[in-house]
Amino acid sequence: MSEVDVFVGNHTIIDTDLYELWLKGCLVNEAASILQKQGILHTFSATIDDLVSDTVDNFRLFVNLEKLLKNPTKVQDQQIYQIDPDTQKMIIERYYQFDAPVIREMLGKKLTSRHRKDLDDVSDKTGIPLRSCRRQFDNIKRVFKTVEELKGSLVENIRTHYLLSEELARDYAAIVFITNNRFETRKKKLSYLSFKDFAFCANLMITNWSYSSVECKSHEDMDVDLDRDFLLQLRELKVLMDKEYLDEHKSIVLKMLNTKIVDKTFHDLDTSFKNFSKTILNIANGLNHSKESRDIFLDLYEKLIEPCVQYSWSRHDLNLMLQAYKDAVPEMGFFKKVSPQLQPVWDRYMNTLINCVSRMYPNQ
Repeated sequence: MSEVDVFVGNHTIIDTDLYELWLKGCLVNEAASILQKQGILHTFSATIDDLVSDTVDNFRLFVNLEKLLKNPTKVQDQQIYQIDPDTQKMIIERYYQFDAPVIREMLGKKLTSRHRKDLDDVSDKTGIPLRSCRRQFDNIKRVFKTVEELKGSLVENIRTHYLLSEELARDYAAIVFITNNRFETRKKKLSYLSFKDFAFCANLMITNWSYSSVECKSHEDMDVDLDRDFLLQLRELKVLMDKEYLDEHKSIVLKMLNTKIVDKTFHDLDTSFKNFSKTILNIANGLNHSKESRDIFLDLYEKLIEPCVQYSWSRHDLNLMLQAYKDAVPEMGFFKKVSPQLQPVWDRYMNTLINCVSRMYPNQ
């Protein structure tokens, strides 16, 4: 008599190793070969045919689940696959995770079908399989289309509709924000910046310059846009370019920095303060014009960071100077008596600029 062991169940089991290989864009034979090299056949006393058959079954499951994963809330509501909540969370989070080098190549491009066809170049450049590049592109496009016109917090909208962790939602928020505002990220001078560098800066802008800022009076507006009232108020900061205020500002800054930075840097700032200040204020004013605001990262590098690099200023000294430049303004007479309402505007602008410049400053 032959004995047959039969197991019947309705709980869906996700093989995390195979799921990861499927997400990476591996074909069945590629995935089976990778597992074989890891010694899985010896571990389970199985044959290569067993491994290929099991891989086919798992990949078929993943393909069927993908239809639900494109709208993650359906994973919770569906009754076809009995998947426990922790596993649901895992498969959604992993499906929407991405490779930073791939996103860096996509960043700044329009999410069009034409650019999707160009993903072969992205795959060749990053070494990530084309199937995975396409999944990552489609995920970004899907998230963007879902939240681009929703009011309220961009991060919370992404978390609500895609059930992602806060960290991953913030990364997607940065992508949506940069894409929506058409920020330039692809110029050669910016090639040294990673996706995480851009995401760090974009999330600061979302927090301080968009409609989600605590200082904003219109929280119901779309978080993907810059706060228009804030941008208009930035124009009033141009008064700092007037000679009488420029000299006062410079005097306070130099007094604050005396003995805190090396003599050469102190002298450089003394002789170049006018240009230093003009650059910072022009960047602020340029945010009011869509064509100029698109170049915010390029302007920060070319007009502020690059000259400082040429002066051989350290990141530490530059941070001290920018902080003193910011802290000196509230000490000026006209700010105290004439324009105290500009204090929060100035802080919103400068706090973000200081942190972005510090993050973008090249290692020397």
